[in-house]
Amino acid sequence: MDKEQTALERLRAAAQMSEQFYHAPLIVTTSGGKDSSVCVALAQRAGINFEVQHHHTTADAPETVRFVREEFKRFEALGIKCTINYPTYKGKPTSMWALIPQKLMPPTRLVRYCCDVLKEQGGAGRMITTGVRWAESTSRKNSRGVYEATAKDKAKRIILANDNDDRRKLFERCMQKRKSVCNPIIDWTDTDVWDYIKSEKIPINPLYGCGFKRVGCIGCPIAGKSRYAEFARYPKYQKLYISAFDRMLAERERRGRMDGSWRIGTTGLDIYHWWMEDGVLPGQMEMDELMGEDDV
Repeated sequence: MDKEQTALERLRAAAQMSEQFYHAPLIVTTSGGKDSSVCVALAQRAGINFEVQHHHTTADAPETVRFVREEFKRFEALGIKCTINYPTYKGKPTSMWALIPQKLMPPTRLVRYCCDVLKEQGGAGRMITTGVRWAESTSRKNSRGVYEATAKDKAKRIILANDNDDRRKLFERCMQKRKSVCNPIIDWTDTDVWDYIKSEKIPINPLYGCGFKRVGCIGCPIAGKSRYAEFARYPKYQKLYISAFDRMLAERERRGRMDGSWRIGTTGLDIYHWWMEDGVLPGQMEMDELMGEDDV
């Protein structure tokens, strides 16, 4: 069976499990990226009952926001239910810029609270799909599967690495109590994704045509040096981060947390340069080593 047919069978199985255990359609999540677009196209081809959801992170590029809205209009014209979820934190509406002062630190590669709050809160008590792929990183290769049952305690997560995992019955018993995930294209390579987009003429985010290799939050630490190009294109986002860092420092001072490497006189611009890996603040260790548990 080729990869397309395997992905279609995974989606059909997920849709069936969603109806059986949650009594609701499968949710196909879309970030506005190419992998999400492929998953939606596959769900349509699979002939299943599904709806589409997008999590508005507040740090998405304007082109991504417009692309998602245009695609949702197209899907709704086909009778597909579409929902845009806006982030909340501790029961109140939030944003990347409000979250940073509350968390007392910038988001980093090791402490990615932004993903948890801004992207991963939806779908509770439902079965969803994502465009996660093993080819994206070693950590995903080691920690993600075809089907997953989530849990706050990572030790209690159930991950099925293939379609015939012998823990399938255990997975199904846990589904009703947890958010469950299907990753239909988890074993696709970048070449597989692009070939499928071209062969099926799937609409994709215009940023890929502007040289972007990935589409996500502007300034995401995972993006590495490409953040420089992002901020050159979107200088207002740079200003929003620096302003958020200033407010973060003010909140740390208010809580009496401006000690050690967090010195009075440090500015949001200083934090920004550290965060962009332009250099470490004078006397400062790695920020992730300095955070207490109550910071995150």
